[in-house]
Amino acid sequence: MADNTAERARIVIVGGGLEGLAIAWQLADRGESDVIVLERDTLCSGMTGKSSGIVRCHYGVPSLAAMAWHGVDVFSRAREFFGTDIGFRQTGYVVGVGAANLAPLRANVDMHRAIGVPVELVDADAVRTMWPGIHLDDFAGFAYEPLGGHGDAYMTGMAYGARARTLGVRIRQSTSVVRLIQDGKDGVRGVVCADGSEIHCDTVVLTTGVWSPALAATAGVNLPIRTQREQLVLVDQGEPTPEVPTFSDLVNLQYIRREPNGHLLVGNSDHSAPEFADPDAYLNRATDQFVETAIGKLDRILPNMPDARLASSYAGCYDITPDYNPIIGPSPAEGLFLAVGFSGHGFKISPAVGRLAADLLLDGVSSDAAVDGDDFRYSRFDEGKPLVSRHPYAGAGEMR
Repeated sequence: MADNTAERARIVIVGGGLEGLAIAWQLADRGESDVIVLERDTLCSGMTGKSSGIVRCHYGVPSLAAMAWHGVDVFSRAREFFGTDIGFRQTGYVVGVGAANLAPLRANVDMHRAIGVPVELVDADAVRTMWPGIHLDDFAGFAYEPLGGHGDAYMTGMAYGARARTLGVRIRQSTSVVRLIQDGKDGVRGVVCADGSEIHCDTVVLTTGVWSPALAATAGVNLPIRTQREQLVLVDQGEPTPEVPTFSDLVNLQYIRREPNGHLLVGNSDHSAPEFADPDAYLNRATDQFVETAIGKLDRILPNMPDARLASSYAGCYDITPDYNPIIGPSPAEGLFLAVGFSGHGFKISPAVGRLAADLLLDGVSSDAAVDGDDFRYSRFDEGKPLVSRHPYAGAGEMR
């Protein structure tokens, strides 16, 4: 029997992190403000705060490259959209490859230019000018995106949330959802919270990242998502690093960006041996082995650091799918919409995720001709049609 006393909204978004708040903002911006966002803790307190915040359009999947390019536009005009700084720093982005990956580098650059992304092939001398002291003998080619850089996922998510609230979205913190309500016909019609209260709706949007499989399972939906632990280290070179581009090193499989205090954040681009973890019980620092490996890789391209030392480290988790690309769209359960499995891409594409999800929820089709919503369909895995790079890089295909 239906609970006639339950609260109701047209759309309930479960998960108050970056993607859930981006979707709430974009729905409300299009006039659909009968939306409730439910967050079990505080906004952006999950994996959003663990993001390394890299902003780049360098993907071999055209839809992802176009989504990232939309993200650059929004981040660059943050004050226009949100009235505040969101931490985006347009330092530029460089990707460097070895000889074996020159062909995909050139092909990807051509594809990015066709989308409209400002990018150019540059030589080692140009990169050394941008990053003095960098050692590039092992590299054969580079691509440079002058409008790329890095940002702050927490600040960005909070800006999305503030804008959504201004437009009428209701946001509830410390509100844990324990299961989805089914209507008896394999459809979803609401949620049950930890205190026993129910919220009924036309559509539930699931944006709970690494925690999404358990909640989707309460509606009989199996999500092909695993939790992959990733470690990051922050290195003090002995003197503050000057402003330099974010650097993606596809020779040593690492990425490096400058922190606001001049330290270097160093992350891993080698996903050949993933470490799977419990998202509620994992080591929240880098292991000694990872630190040793990361410092060794860093030393290969920055051999003249004045007095390098480990400043700190931390770990976070990706919600990865089998093809390392997100699921955005309807689930097999009518009334349950998915925005999950971002596999490390979520920050840079979050403005476009919000727009695409709003398009699909309200119109059923993407409004951006460069972003095919069908690319991110749930069914692609059962169909044996994973979303993969057109021009993959040897050794770094998972994240490209």
